[in-house]
Amino acid sequence: MASSPPQKRFEALQIRDFRLFWLGQGVSSIGTEMQKVAIDWNIFQLLRGNVYELSLFGFDFNLDAGALGLGAMGLVRVVPIMLFALIGGILADTIERRKLLIVSEGLSAVFAATLAILVFSGFETVGLLYTISALLAASTSVSTPTRQSLVPNLVPRNLMTNAVSLNSLLFQVGSITGPAVAGLLIAFAENSSIVYFVNAFSFFAAILSLIFMRHRSKAATSEPVSLDMVKDGLRFAYNEKVLWGSMLLDFFATLFGSARTMLPIIAVEVLGYSAGGFGILATAQPLGAFLTGVVMAWIRDLKNQGKVMLAGVAIYGLATAFFGISGIFALSYFLFALTGVGDTVSMVVRQTMRQVVTPDHLRGRATSISMIFFMGGPQLGEAEAGLVAAAFGAPFAIFSGGIAVVVLTAWTAWRFPRLRNYEPEHYAHVK
Repeated sequence: MASSPPQKRFEALQIRDFRLFWLGQGVSSIGTEMQKVAIDWNIFQLLRGNVYELSLFGFDFNLDAGALGLGAMGLVRVVPIMLFALIGGILADTIERRKLLIVSEGLSAVFAATLAILVFSGFETVGLLYTISALLAASTSVSTPTRQSLVPNLVPRNLMTNAVSLNSLLFQVGSITGPAVAGLLIAFAENSSIVYFVNAFSFFAAILSLIFMRHRSKAATSEPVSLDMVKDGLRFAYNEKVLWGSMLLDFFATLFGSARTMLPIIAVEVLGYSAGGFGILATAQPLGAFLTGVVMAWIRDLKNQGKVMLAGVAIYGLATAFFGISGIFALSYFLFALTGVGDTVSMVVRQTMRQVVTPDHLRGRATSISMIFFMGGPQLGEAEAGLVAAAFGAPFAIFSGGIAVVVLTAWTAWRFPRLRNYEPEHYAHVK
C-alpha cells in the first residue's frame, strides 16, 4: 500500500496569491508598528512633566498629563472603530474584497504621509496627532474586516489554521522590527517624521501585492445594503455562543490587560531608560509572540483548541500582573514577552475559530463585529490604564488589570462550556 506524500510545513505559503498577500501585508505591518511607537513617543514628549489637578468627592488628585495623554489616544482610536466597523463589515461582504482593500490601504498611506509632513514641518500638536490617528483608525475599520475575510478566499479550508498562524507570525515580525527601528531612528534623528514617511511608503508594498494577485471574485453577497444586513450579522454573532464567548473574553482581557500604552512611563520613570530602552522593551511582547507564532505555524493539528485558547489568556493575565510590579529590566522584558506568548496562542485559535464557524456571506460582518471587541478593548484599555495610572501610578494600573484578566478568564470558562470544548471538527458543515 503506497503511503501518502508528507504534508508540507507552512503549506499555505505554497499558494501564490496568499504568498503575495502575506509578503505585502508583512512590509506594511512593519511600518504600522513603527508609527504606533512614534505617535506614543510624540504624545509623551509633548505632555511630559505637566500635571493636572482634579478635585473629586472631596479628594485632590495630581494627574500625570503624560499618562492621561497616552490613555486618551485609546479613546481617539476606539471611537472611529465603533462608528465605522459595522460599515466596514458590510462593505467587505458587498464589494469585491481585493479592490476594497486597495482603496483602504491607499487612504492609510495618504494619512501617514500627511502626518509625516506635519511633523517634519514642526507643526505637530497633540490635537493633530489625535486627528490623524482617528483617521487612520477609521481606515482600519474598513481594511481589517476586508483583509481577514479575504484570507479564506485565498486558501482551502484545511489550511486555514496554518494561514492564520502565518499571518500572526508576520504581524509579530512587524511588531518586533517596527518598535526597535522606530526607537533607534527617533533616538538618532531626534525627529519622528522619518518614521511616518517609512510607514506611508510601506502601504504601497501591500497595494502592489494586491494588484499582482491573480485572485478575482465577485462580492460575497448580492444582498442590497440595508440595516437588515447589520442585524443579520449581530444576530449571528450573538447566537453562535462559541463566537460570542470568545469575543467577550477578548474584549475584557484587552480592556484590563493593556500594558503596552504605559511602556514609555515604565521604560523612563520605572526602569530609568530613554528612547532606545523604550524601543527595546517594546520588542519584548512581539518577540514572545513571534516565537510562539513559529511554533503555532509549525503544528499541523492543534487539539483541544477551546481549552488552549483559555489557557493562553490566563498566561497573558498573569504575566501582565507580574510585569506591573517588576522593577528589573531583564525580568520586565521576560514577563512582557510572556504576555506575547499567551496573546498569540489565544489570537490564532480565536481567528481560526471565527473563519471556521462563519459562512462566507457573513464573514465581513462577523469580522467587523469581532473587531469592535478585539480592537475596541485595547483602545478602551489604554484609556482605563491611563486614568488609573494617572491617579495611582502605572505599576498599580498594570498589576490590577492583569489580575482582572485571570478572574474573567475563569468566569468565561465556566459561563461558555461550548467555547471551552470547542474543536473545528464540530463545524465541518459550515461553508
